[in-house]
Amino acid sequence: MTLTLEDRAAGALVGAAVGDALGGPVEGWSPDQIAERHGGRVHGIVGPWYEDWRTARPIAPYHKGDGHVTDDTLMTHALVRVYEAVRDHIDAYAVAEHLVPDLMTTPRWIPELEAEALPLQRIFLAEKWIVTRLHYAHADPREAGHGNIVNCGAAMYMAPVGLVNAGNPAAAYAEALDVAGAHQSSYGREAAGVFAAAVAAACLPGATAASVVDTALGLAKDGTRAAIAAVAEAARHHREFESALAPLRAAVAPYDTVGPDYRAPSLGARRPSRIHSIEELPIALGMLLIADGAYESAVLGAVNYGRDCDSIATMAGAVAGALGGEAVIPDAWAKQVAEASRLDLHAPAAALAAVAREVFARDRERRRAHESAFAALAAPR
Repeated sequence: MTLTLEDRAAGALVGAAVGDALGGPVEGWSPDQIAERHGGRVHGIVGPWYEDWRTARPIAPYHKGDGHVTDDTLMTHALVRVYEAVRDHIDAYAVAEHLVPDLMTTPRWIPELEAEALPLQRIFLAEKWIVTRLHYAHADPREAGHGNIVNCGAAMYMAPVGLVNAGNPAAAYAEALDVAGAHQSSYGREAAGVFAAAVAAACLPGATAASVVDTALGLAKDGTRAAIAAVAEAARHHREFESALAPLRAAVAPYDTVGPDYRAPSLGARRPSRIHSIEELPIALGMLLIADGAYESAVLGAVNYGRDCDSIATMAGAVAGALGGEAVIPDAWAKQVAEASRLDLHAPAAALAAVAREVFARDRERRRAHESAFAALAAPR
């Protein structure tokens, strides 16, 4: 059966949200710590790491767990709303004109706060940077990402760019780099482009985990490409995630700036560099390869890897969901996440698929106009 654009959009966005919710409660911990806390590997939705989650970490009084999505999903859905407003390809200026006001002015239900609030009050410091730079500092949107910490903040919500450019990874890569310029620089921005390209590649008929990774390698630059290649080579020797947890970490470690203790980053952490990479995207693609594209295995591998595993599982879930469509996502997981987070996980996917069809029609008209113009220019005298 050939999957439709709507099938793949639902698979990618619902799959990303479910991965996010599964990874949230164990984010920041090591595989061994996760196994000790939960009496073994995590195989589904679990509760918060701390029962007293409101006070255990005052800097982050969030209810992570019990099916609650995190800021990865909040930002993904916000980017979908930008596409709904623009109804065409977007760029860094669209971030300034549409995403920033959305974050600043429209209260929404925030699952981790168990309250209605402005998204700005939940998003992480790297995302607050967008508001600071674009709304208060009036920076050029194309350059606003310079100076921000370099992490996975821009990459984690770029799945919509891949879906609008479904089947055209190079276009997804270019558009995501433009969009992400308002948020990130260096390898954080590069990862945003490569992740969007991976989602677009997963939408191609006949795509596989291997073809998605090959496409990513064909587009990625510098340390991002080297990190993906190293993790892919390590993943080649494993058929299940348990044996791969340590080897994948060892493979990505030379490119990761955070260091061995995720909760105590090194002094060189998250600084611009051409030789480094974020950790999340290479690991997500590695888990995708080990699972041979299977959604549940890829996401659970990402979750049990620990460290920034909500974002790793978001990315793995988006690509695996785009490969297989919504049917590959366990119904019980999707239902519990939607109910616990008080979110309609399907509406953003349906809206984005409609926008993608409109954008494709416009692209076709633009391409035909260019062909006609070029034919006239190139005609022999």
